[in-house]
Parts: sequence; C-alpha cells; structure tokens
Amino acid sequence: MYAVLLTTQITALSLVERTLSRGARIVGRSARCDRGQSTAEYALVLLGAATVALVFIAWAGKSSRIGNLFNTVLDTVIGKV
Repeated sequence: MYAVLLTTQITALSLVERTLSRGARIVGRSARCDRGQSTAEYALVLLGAATVALVFIAWAGKSSRIGNLFNTVLDTVIGKV
C-alpha cells in the first residue's frame, strides 16, 4: 500500500513540475506563472495531507488503539460528570 501511495505522489510531483516548467518557458517570470505556482503548492499540500490521512486510516483499521482511545475518553468524561 505504501508503495502505491509513494508512486502516486512521485507521479503527481513530476506532473506538477513538468507543468510549471512549461508554463515558465511560455510565459516567463510573469504574475500568471506565480499564480500557477501557488495553485501547484496548494495541490501538493492537499496531496500530502490526503496521503497522511490514508496512512492513518490504514493504521487505525489494523489496530484497536483508536477504539481503546475512544473508550478511555468516554470513560473519563462520564467519570467527571
């Protein structure tokens, strides 16, 4: 699973890099190119966050730690009420 996520991220980074390179060659160093770079940065941040979320969900699905944590929190809250 990690290999698939890593391959997906590498492919996405390569695509973004190629797109930015083409835009820089066509437009030069204009404001339009900078706006595209911001968009690409946001896309990379979202891709990274999604990867972290998928890894966390995969880990949580294989262990009972999340359920134990939830039970502990509820027991603590109920104990204080």
